[in-house]
Amino acid sequence: MDPACSKPNRAERSRRAGRAGPDTVAGLWPSRNASSSRRREAQILAVVSVGGGIGACARYGTSLIWPTVPGAFPWTTFWINVTGSAVLGILVVLTTEKAGTHPLVRPFLFHGVLSGYTAFSVYAADAHNLIRDDRVATALLYLAVTLAAALFAIWASTALTRLLMAPRAERDEDIA
Repeated sequence: MDPACSKPNRAERSRRAGRAGPDTVAGLWPSRNASSSRRREAQILAVVSVGGGIGACARYGTSLIWPTVPGAFPWTTFWINVTGSAVLGILVVLTTEKAGTHPLVRPFLFHGVLSGYTAFSVYAADAHNLIRDDRVATALLYLAVTLAAALFAIWASTALTRLLMAPRAERDEDIA
């Protein structure tokens, strides 16, 4: 029988339809012919992954340089969360209120770097460890002060960044 006249098999029909068969080796990136939304999702996943690795390494390196003594106030995690929150406030203004930001910058910085750097999971673990070590008052103080300082850092850095980005005439009016 002539192959051109034969009915295509299941794998051939899948290939023609753009679907991978069970024996197809898929690449890391969608092909150029793939839908743009799938390619965009892959790009976002890649930049978030790279950013998260960078942020986590920065957090881990900071904890190696300034380790927390068991049972003591976890100053390293506190300052990581406060500085990360301040940077978040600055970046929110710079990337949302300024035109021309590349669409992958926000996922890279917010969901990647800052999510990897700020250690709110470590914040909870530190509080748990303090409670386990019968340091309940320190744990409650740590929980409250960290949250308040992080929220203040976001507010202050956002306000200061907006003030510094305003044209000179607007800044003079705001000060007067």
